[in-house]
This record gives sequence, C-alpha cells and structure tokens, in this order.
Amino acid sequence: METRRTPLYDFHLANGARMVPFAGWDMPVQYADGIKAEHLATRDSAGLFDVSHMAQIWIGGADADAALERLTPTDIGAIAEGRVRYSLFLDTNGGVLDDLMIARLDGGLQLVVNAGRADHDIAHLRANLHGANLNGANLQDANLHADVTMQVRDDRALLALQGPQSPQILHRLGVDLDNFFFMQIGHFRIDGIDCIVTRSGYTGEDGFEISMPAENAAQLAERLCADEAVSLAGLGARDTLRLEAGLPLWGHELDEAINPVAAGLRFALSRRRREAGDFPGAAAIMTDWHDGPRRRLVGLLPQGGRPVRDGAELALNGAIIGIVTSGGFAPSLDAPAALGFVDTALATPGTEINALVRGREVPVTVAALPLVPHRYIRG
Repeated sequence: METRRTPLYDFHLANGARMVPFAGWDMPVQYADGIKAEHLATRDSAGLFDVSHMAQIWIGGADADAALERLTPTDIGAIAEGRVRYSLFLDTNGGVLDDLMIARLDGGLQLVVNAGRADHDIAHLRANLHGANLNGANLQDANLHADVTMQVRDDRALLALQGPQSPQILHRLGVDLDNFFFMQIGHFRIDGIDCIVTRSGYTGEDGFEISMPAENAAQLAERLCADEAVSLAGLGARDTLRLEAGLPLWGHELDEAINPVAAGLRFALSRRRREAGDFPGAAAIMTDWHDGPRRRLVGLLPQGGRPVRDGAELALNGAIIGIVTSGGFAPSLDAPAALGFVDTALATPGTEINALVRGREVPVTVAALPLVPHRYIRG
C-alpha cells in the first residue's frame, strides 16, 4: 500500500531520521541520537514531534454541538470558547471506536483524531453528522441535523513541542502564554506564521500542539530546532513517553471490546451525559460505573530486566487474570514497564502476578498509573 508523506518528510530526511511506515504514512521512528536520548530530552528539556499524520477536522453550523454529542459521552455544549476536551467515539455496546480531542475556537469545533483511525472516524462523522453539505443526507428525517458543516483540513500540519522547557522556547519566539493553561486553545503568531496552539500533548509533560498551514511547517520546525533546548523526537519516544504517562492508545488500551470505565477514563464521561444516560453504550458503561468493571487498566513493572510485550497473558496460581496491552523499556525508570488489564480484585498496586512469556513466568508487580507523574500546567 502506498504511504503518504507529511509536509515535513524532506525535513526529517535532512535531519537523519529513520523513516518507517505507520498508519499509512512515512514517519520518523527515531533520529541519530536514538529513542532513549529523545525520550529523556523531552522529559528534561523539550522534544519536537511531527504529528501531522493525525487528522484535523473542523465542524461548524448551528446543529454541530447536538450532532457531535450523539456520538460521544461529552457535554459538547459545555465546552467553552478557547477550551479543549478529551473525548471518545463510542459504539452501541459501550466500546471505544477512537479517542480524540475536541476544542472550541471561533465558535466552531476543531477535532484531532488518531492517524490509524482517521479514515474510520471521518466516515463515522460523515455518516452521522448529516450536514447539509454532506452527500446522501435525508434531511426529512427529524433526527438528522441539517445545519452541520465538516472540513478535513489536509492543508494543515501539526507539530507537538513537549517538555518542561516548551513555554520558555515559545517565549523566546515572542509568544505570550500568560493565562494560557493546560487544555486551552488559541490563535498565536510564531515566527510570522499564524498558528492555532493548544496546551496539550500525549507525553505527560507540559507542552503544546501547534497547527499551521502545511506550507509553513518546515519553516516553523527549523525555527524551533534552532533553539538549543529542542531535540527532534520520533514515534519511538512518543510511545515510550505515553507508556510511562499511562495514556491509552487505541488498538492497545482502547478498542470496541474495552469501555471507558475499565480503561480508567471516567473523567471523559460528562456528568450531564451520565445522568441523562443518552450517549452510545450508556447502559453497559453505567453498569460498570456503578458496579465496577471486571478488569481494570493498571501499570505493570516486570522484574528481571526484560520487557514484557503486548499480548502477553497475565496469570496467578495457574489462572489467566489479565493481558498486557503495551510493553517496553521505560527510559525515565531505567527499567521495563507495561500497561495491561487485570481482574479488578488484583488491581491494587503492589500485587504480585506473572506474565507468561514464551512458556515461562515472569514476575510482575501491579503499579499505580501514571508510572511517571504528569506535569501539566493547570490554571
């Protein structure tokens, strides 16, 4: 299958990236210094990631809030101008179709969805938003929403500047971040480029996601990299950072068979929507909300120095009690680490269980999430 290239493809090659196919795109997995160095540089200073493969989708119209709300457990109308919410697309059984960010800017809604689920999500939105500009909408159906518009912004790129030095780096470029905190969005001008910036990211660190016209992406990346505090980072470090931060990834900690309560995402279920029970899969999800899920997402710390990988079964006294969903080496801990689901009765931090790896048992300790504390800057 032919892969796509982000606007920064040539920039990555010029900076020594090792490119790999990922979710239909050619993406940098690492640069010359390697994943561990990129990871630690992001924790200590700042890492710059190309995340232009993620889809940016803008939704507008008088019925946009109500239409989008039908697909998520989020109180869309409660998202104030300049704010961002983490949300989920759910199916009728309460399973997760994808996770996403929803922001309100200039009165409209701006979504960022995962690259690996972008085609699915775009089709899901087109089939369910029923905007007047979408082909095939039966506007005579009272349940459909006539005034909804949708744009997939293939003309824009997305950079993630993550790490504790990120605010100072932007400040040195003249960006005023006063009263701009975690999960806020706004217009900023950076190096002469009109950008849309959110104070967010998927590393557990303070940081920013910067959307700009695609033709300006290389210019801005070069300008940011000119700051000695910035290190380029690829998909490898992005994954180890989110693993340590205990942040779920679709296809691992999230899928159609996993609901938000089991995945530790109670915060993504808005209070009004819970009380109304009017979101997809509400009956199943609220049963787990009140009674507790059969299994819970936990951190896992393997003993012996070897990582346990995705798909490894977890066992205790000969019984299968869970599964590893993400596993690898955690540079900040200088040790292997993993995420996985275990029976709720065994989800207490400090519980000793085993991972089954090639026919042998590897001792594993259940740990609280996140494995490395988050350092978001909240207002």
